[in-house]
Amino acid sequence: MISEPALFRDLAYVFLAAVLGGALARLAQQPLILGYVFGGLLVSPLTPGPAVTEVHTFQAFAEIGVVLLMFSLGIEFSLKDLMGVKWIALVGAPLGIVMSIGLALATGAVLGWSPLQGAVVGMVICVASTMVLARLLLDRGELHTRHGRVMIGISLVEDLAVVVLIVLIPALGALQGERLVAIGKALLTAAVILGPFFYLTRRILPPILARVARTRSDELFLLVTLAIGLGAAALTQAAGLSLALGAFLAGLLINESDYAHEMLARVLSLRDAFTALFFVTIGVLIDPRVVASNLGLLGTLVGLIVIGNWAIWTIVGLLFRQSLFTAVRVGLGLAQIGEFSFILVGVARQSGHVGQDLYGATLAASLVTVLINAALVRLVARWLGPPRHEPTATLGLPSGNLEGHVVVGGFGRVGSAIGEALETFSIPYVAIETDPDIVKSLRARNVPAVFGDAAQRIILAAAHADRAALVILAVPESERSRLAVSRIRAFNPTVPILARVNDLAWRGRLIEAGAAEVIQPEQEAASTLIRHALERLSLPRERVLAYLNSFRGAMESAAPEARAPAPVAPARVAVGLPRLRVVTLRGGDLIGCSLGEARIRERFGVNVITVERATGEVVADPSADTVLREGDRIRLFGLPRQIEALLAGSSVLIE
Repeated sequence: MISEPALFRDLAYVFLAAVLGGALARLAQQPLILGYVFGGLLVSPLTPGPAVTEVHTFQAFAEIGVVLLMFSLGIEFSLKDLMGVKWIALVGAPLGIVMSIGLALATGAVLGWSPLQGAVVGMVICVASTMVLARLLLDRGELHTRHGRVMIGISLVEDLAVVVLIVLIPALGALQGERLVAIGKALLTAAVILGPFFYLTRRILPPILARVARTRSDELFLLVTLAIGLGAAALTQAAGLSLALGAFLAGLLINESDYAHEMLARVLSLRDAFTALFFVTIGVLIDPRVVASNLGLLGTLVGLIVIGNWAIWTIVGLLFRQSLFTAVRVGLGLAQIGEFSFILVGVARQSGHVGQDLYGATLAASLVTVLINAALVRLVARWLGPPRHEPTATLGLPSGNLEGHVVVGGFGRVGSAIGEALETFSIPYVAIETDPDIVKSLRARNVPAVFGDAAQRIILAAAHADRAALVILAVPESERSRLAVSRIRAFNPTVPILARVNDLAWRGRLIEAGAAEVIQPEQEAASTLIRHALERLSLPRERVLAYLNSFRGAMESAAPEARAPAPVAPARVAVGLPRLRVVTLRGGDLIGCSLGEARIRERFGVNVITVERATGEVVADPSADTVLREGDRIRLFGLPRQIEALLAGSSVLIE
């Protein structure tokens, strides 16, 4: 394999710039994308200091960020969401584009521009950045608000309009019939290719995804997710449309499947990494010298975009009977430009319609308008108040107000038994399960179910863990249970969490993470058998319960992070019951012996609950192979006389 040192050095520069810029943006309480663009300026070949050399390579990488963001956006949306804003998107968007071009022509006439330059400027500023828009909506949690849906619908129509404008710009000034035919042919070709493709895909994808889900392979699921998103984007690009549009349409198809949330969870980390790369690349392309020499042009562009487009899209919103609240927010969200504006001004420059000055000013205007846009969003949000979120249907769940329910993570033998008990008492619950057949069966019974890993934030959000009254984790994997507990706590700091754990050593970790109660199956089995055995022998119930309390307290203390003291039985029943005693070995016959060799349980009837090394390492529920060493601090559970016999019979020196 031949490595390219310059490429990997540049890649390191780009991600270091993203980290630095993102950290500064976070400290300044600004959107992360502004920090990424600033980081790009730091490593630009057009600014002093370390610089990337393969700019065009990173532009290609940045396109992956566009695809992944739009793909994930499509998954979070639905056709129902878009149909609710179809008229303002299909009719209002073209109207707003025409008004933007008209405003630029009028401004150009006042400033002495040629009609050609005015038309180009109008086309460049009329297309908002779907990438920026989506990122800001996601960061602010406003994707499913009314204004969020309207903005996404309009921006998608603008993406389609870019196809027409790319064909139209070279012919400005000498528009010929062939150009109009070319536009019609391009759109017709796209419809002929994409219509059957997405129809067939809608039929073929569900069984393929079901087969992949049954493998329960995280890696395979991720690869299939990427193949769908990138493949659809490549197809729409080949058909003459944008990558972003194809990725979004693929996401809409996935949204209708049972596996949407899990696919979204798998792609999020990659999406965020490539999104950062995209915005760093924008910063790399900005030439401060060109901007400084054309401040007047930059100011004009910024004014047209921020003030002009805000006014135009607010008017469009009001014309289509949106509330003032929604119309103002829509106008504000669309008052910025981005990647498609770069493409359009690049086409205009290649056609000789504009010079380097407008190209550089357009790149700078994108940065400035995004900065202003982010600041205005905050100010307007304070003025108008918090946005009103509309009820949204979550896959397999009732829409709107699911609240006060129980979330059951893992629906195997244990989880299904819990579910049956909840149904018996008519307690609403949502199941989370990685077996697609179980999810399908639950939904067939009208039981709300989410396919996916209960340790993923997206899955927990889909199950409305933030509004749950109780969470029960029946997941057998200890690490996933701990991660799920931590993430549930982030959603809902007060909800009680019950969890199971097979390895007693993990009990304390789950409690530390925020679990209210942790059940260990073997311990519960032992306790139940002890209770039944002692009750069948007609022993006093009070003493049986006292013994079980003592036994449970000793077993629970085996967890490394356990802090709670063992329950103490009342004095009148505590006589003759086993006790928990902690001793530190300082010599004797036990030093250097394994527990199997020492046969402490067999010879003396004493259980070794934990062994804490002098180094601080804790061995919970130690096995027969555990070797005792000098300085070990061991917890012993047994009758006082049994423990004394052990210490005397083994010549143990204790501290």
